[in-house]
Amino acid sequence: MSAKAISEQTGKEFLYKYICTAAAVQNRFRYANVTTETDWERLTQEHPWLLTEKLVVKPDQLIKRRGKLGLVGINLDLPGVQDWVKSHLMKETMVAKAKGVLKNFLIEPFVEHAQSDEFYVCVYAAREGDYILFHHEGGVEVGDVDAKAERLLVPVDDKLSEEQVTEKLLAHVSEEKKGVLASFIVGLFNLYEDLYFTYLEINPLVVTGDGVYVLDMAAKIDATADYICKAKWGDVEFPPPFGREAYPEEAYIADLDAKSGASLKLTLLNPRGRIWTMVAGGGASVVYSDTICDLGGVDELANYGEYSGAPSEQQTYDYAKTILSLITREKHPQGKVLIIGGSIANFTNVAATFKGIVRAIKDYQGPLKEHEVTIFVRRGGPNYQEGLRVMGEVGKTTGIPIHVFGTETHMTAIVGMAMGHRPIPNQPPMDAHTANFLLNAGCNAVTPANTRTASFSEPKSAGEATPPKKPKAGFQAAKATTLFSRHTKSIVWGMQTRAVQGMLDFDYVCSRDEPSVAAMVYPFTGDHKQKFYWGHKEILVPVYKSMDDAMKKHSDVDVLISFASLRSAFDSTMETMQHPQIRTIAIIAEGIPEAQTRKIIKTADEKGVTIIGPATVGGIKPGCFKIGNTGGMLDNILASKLYRPGSVAYVSRSGGMSNELNNIISRTTDGVYEGVAIGGDRYPGSTFMDHVLRYQDTPGVQMIVVLGEIGGTEEYRICQGIGEGRITKPVVCWCIGTCATMFSSEVQFGHAGACANQASETAVAKNQALRDAGAYVPKSFDELGDVIKTVYDGLVANGTIVPAQEVPPPTVPMDYSWARELGLIRKPASFMTSICDERGQELIYAGMPITEVFKEEMGLGGVLGLLWFQRRLPRYACQFIEMCLMVTADHGPAVSGAHNTIVCARAGKDLISCLTSGLLTIGDRFGGALDAAAKQFSKAFDSGMLPMEFVNKMKKDGKLIMGIGHRVKSINNPDMRVQILKDFVKQNFPASQMLDYALNVEKITTSKKPNLILNVDGFIGVAFVDLLRTCGGFTRDEADEFVEIGSLNGIFVLGRSMGFIGHYLDQKRLKQGLYRHPWDDISYVLPEHMSM
Repeated sequence: MSAKAISEQTGKEFLYKYICTAAAVQNRFRYANVTTETDWERLTQEHPWLLTEKLVVKPDQLIKRRGKLGLVGINLDLPGVQDWVKSHLMKETMVAKAKGVLKNFLIEPFVEHAQSDEFYVCVYAAREGDYILFHHEGGVEVGDVDAKAERLLVPVDDKLSEEQVTEKLLAHVSEEKKGVLASFIVGLFNLYEDLYFTYLEINPLVVTGDGVYVLDMAAKIDATADYICKAKWGDVEFPPPFGREAYPEEAYIADLDAKSGASLKLTLLNPRGRIWTMVAGGGASVVYSDTICDLGGVDELANYGEYSGAPSEQQTYDYAKTILSLITREKHPQGKVLIIGGSIANFTNVAATFKGIVRAIKDYQGPLKEHEVTIFVRRGGPNYQEGLRVMGEVGKTTGIPIHVFGTETHMTAIVGMAMGHRPIPNQPPMDAHTANFLLNAGCNAVTPANTRTASFSEPKSAGEATPPKKPKAGFQAAKATTLFSRHTKSIVWGMQTRAVQGMLDFDYVCSRDEPSVAAMVYPFTGDHKQKFYWGHKEILVPVYKSMDDAMKKHSDVDVLISFASLRSAFDSTMETMQHPQIRTIAIIAEGIPEAQTRKIIKTADEKGVTIIGPATVGGIKPGCFKIGNTGGMLDNILASKLYRPGSVAYVSRSGGMSNELNNIISRTTDGVYEGVAIGGDRYPGSTFMDHVLRYQDTPGVQMIVVLGEIGGTEEYRICQGIGEGRITKPVVCWCIGTCATMFSSEVQFGHAGACANQASETAVAKNQALRDAGAYVPKSFDELGDVIKTVYDGLVANGTIVPAQEVPPPTVPMDYSWARELGLIRKPASFMTSICDERGQELIYAGMPITEVFKEEMGLGGVLGLLWFQRRLPRYACQFIEMCLMVTADHGPAVSGAHNTIVCARAGKDLISCLTSGLLTIGDRFGGALDAAAKQFSKAFDSGMLPMEFVNKMKKDGKLIMGIGHRVKSINNPDMRVQILKDFVKQNFPASQMLDYALNVEKITTSKKPNLILNVDGFIGVAFVDLLRTCGGFTRDEADEFVEIGSLNGIFVLGRSMGFIGHYLDQKRLKQGLYRHPWDDISYVLPEHMSM
């Protein structure tokens, strides 16, 4: 959603902070907020003017016409304000159809003035620019300002001057006030533009000899501009419409949405209702709400919401569990129903999202059964059959009644089933699996002969595409009637390899001669080539860093498909339009600020470029071209017969619903000729009428389908076109959002533009107008397919459409990754791992989520236990590991490993090279004695040798006892590291048989020579054997295996790496130069004949 209402206090704060005008704006920042928690004494300390001035008090909860409703206290002292607030605070109040509680109030100074000092001013956004309304008589009785106010349009990108304001708006204002008002209105307009307002109304605006007073204010800002305006806006709080509470669950989902590239929306309408929805897609979510209300469920509809844009399994789980927690809070005498619906997805992996929902259902299976919740599921799209199977399976295993349907069932049929208006079929017929990429050879579906032939057999004719004529200077360029042909070439902006491969597969099944993607542009890498498949063979598609380079090298390209992010889409689109070869641009990104979109539209109109989007999946022309992910995967392309043209062209706002239209039209007619989703924003780059007129002028189109929407007035242009005879082909039209008029408070639907600002913008009004104009309008979306079929059958009957035999398309191999996803193939994995899993929402160490690792305060020793030994070790074991790492961290610069690291560092090498140089010296003679000591002592102990026998045997065999002996330390100069570890082991280990054995060996060796002590390597080696054998986490075989595979040396490697890095940093910090060993420290021993 883009335009969001802000509180009056927030709006005034923005105005007082940032308005730039010569007019003296009075009472800046003089307002106080009162709620149930207000401490009046503290409030007067913060705002001392409350004690000395006359005051005005009013609720600040997005309530219109407060004065007429008696909700403003005027000319009161502070005790009077307190009494007024007391009489209204937490009182239930009716405003129009909305019933709500008053709980947030604004107090401001009362401004003494005459009626003639009151004015009305409003700035609001429209497609063509921003309108300023002004009336010289403001206040409570201002009346119908639309009818009587002066109006000035400031076109997109134009500046407003005081002279324009004076001339166009201030004709009825006295001379002494014109200058002040003109300056203020220009400053207000500049503020409106700079802070991305979409609506800003002040009534009354009072002008006296002292200056300008902003008494009452209502405003909306474009929430998508947050990344631009964050520094000025700060953290904006968007209050809910009056009559609807702000629920923490809504805030939680809004927070998830803000952190996700997907779309997640939730609005609670009636938490006690029995009908709940969890719908995929902005358009589909509105259709389901409409159908529920059409069937009489408006009072029981509990929520509105949607999830779309390929959310991850974890995000879907979080969304689903939020809804399930709400469903299971209060019981309903009739039980409850949950409708998990959606249209046919274009690119979302249905099975992956359903896994998140299934997890949530399993977590809530007890409460769901207790509250008698029945679940109805209908979905289509990539891998939907697996998703439906999993959903049906969880119903059987949990005992929750779950009814599952796919694309064979009309999208909203499950609503009638859930509400008892239609029977639930026992075993609905299932469509072919996603794996079935071939149509049945015996298919007898029919398609028009002329369009079928034109698509595949005829060569490209001169009239196939209608390029726009070059405009004369000063005139707008004409736009093309035909946007795409089977020879269309495009550039894709963004590294969207899956979308590009989908386009190439579509090209292949359409029997195109060449791929439709000529190149890709990706500014974040250098020029290179990307590998794709063309049917069975691999091809290379060039990727350019610069748009200029791509355009120069591919002069035949005339379409750009932009997957640029919402932050970069504006700049990249404006850059693209500097290249006259581009005639069509599809902008996929959702959330582009409206002001930027309007600038794109203005430039596109001037240059004759057709814009599809923003916030769209794109469009498709069967047999010719598809934009990005439009139409979904190949199974849906084939099932909906999108590989060849039909006779029906459609235009919709929603991308998901466009795919549903593909399905409906393919089942009721000979198929789609062309379809475009113009996008869900308030100002789509091209309008319904733009495409309807194209279809009217396209010979291959015999009928037109329009899926309109609540909000805006574009559908009335279709009515006008039919009435004037400009549109003569049959038009089937339905506007979604009919439920909005039944809700007591305003609901912002999933699409930014799906909000009626006046009665004529409601879906009900538009459907009636279309019906009156002569369009074919069903009674509900449920009947849309029936009406399309009736009109189509009539065209076949009168000979307008002549069906032809279907011809199967060529086979396209399935990608390996997708075949594996569908479970069609199996292949041995190249790697196996059992210690870590990073694939989910949260990193997992040996089965333990990373959040649990920190919650349990496992420390470094605990993490090492998980990753090395796949176990949660006892606390003392974790502590011992950490102590070992500490005592082995360093042993000075003289030892070989540190020496090598230092020499390497002084040679100017990088950290990794220096660390590696030191680590490569570790072996039996330096640091690598842990494993060898553990093995030698274990073997001797396990074989029953006495310590003396062990020492004698090693001497006889001529072998050193690993872990015995030290260059500096001795029995008389003990190593304190060993002493610290010994004390810890004796106090904390359950047993230390191996250590005791080694200490007895030490007694024998030190009796021969005092420095033959058990050194730190030997101590850690034998103590670790005791730890593995006695901590209770390992069998004897497992403990021996960990010693055998070298895990103990890892302790020294890990610990000493800290020291080596320290030496590297030390040398760099000391800026030491290249090391050269001194001659006097080298003994040169040369052969005699050489030295002679």
